[in-house]
Amino acid sequence: MSDRVRLTVFGVSLAGLLALLVWGLAGLPDFGDFQGAYGQLLNRVAVPERSTTDVVTAVNFDYRGFDTLGEEFILFAAVIGVASILRTLRGERIRRPDDDAAGRHVPETSLLVRVTGLGLVAPTILVGIYIVAHGHQTPGGGFQGGVILATALLLIYLSADYMTMRAVGPTWLIELAEGLGAAGFALIGVGGLVFGTAFFENFLG
Repeated sequence: MSDRVRLTVFGVSLAGLLALLVWGLAGLPDFGDFQGAYGQLLNRVAVPERSTTDVVTAVNFDYRGFDTLGEEFILFAAVIGVASILRTLRGERIRRPDDDAAGRHVPETSLLVRVTGLGLVAPTILVGIYIVAHGHQTPGGGFQGGVILATALLLIYLSADYMTMRAVGPTWLIELAEGLGAAGFALIGVGGLVFGTAFFENFLG
């Protein structure tokens, strides 16, 4: 296939994709125009029933808590699968790789990037913990807060190196926290069956 044919096929495909995007965006309702009866009902009952001003979190962890549990364990199974494939094999060691191109000049991370990145680690962790702890009051919680906390590890990696990131965020501690979080969420749901009447029933009052 020649370059001209490739460009022609690409141009036609791109034009079709853009036409579909414009058609889809043109059919969206106006901003603020919401006619969903389910959402209107939750806006009325969520605050008095669940004592939370964050309806999104009330939906995720209460009204549709069983769905969230399933989504959580789908993600958990995916992480276990990736970790099993990329696990450390017998005889492997975590060490700095040998430089097979000793004559090549590889510039190190600049001092400005190191200072800026490492200086942002503590505020990033603080913001992540804040979002997680106030998930019942603001649109946030474990999902958004977890992404922010993971960004702190990424900042360490970008500012230093992989070995430093592994030392600061030990894998066993992260895996333990993930396992306890998944198990704790499931036990809360089972508690509703034991002390209440339904899965995820609020038995604490």
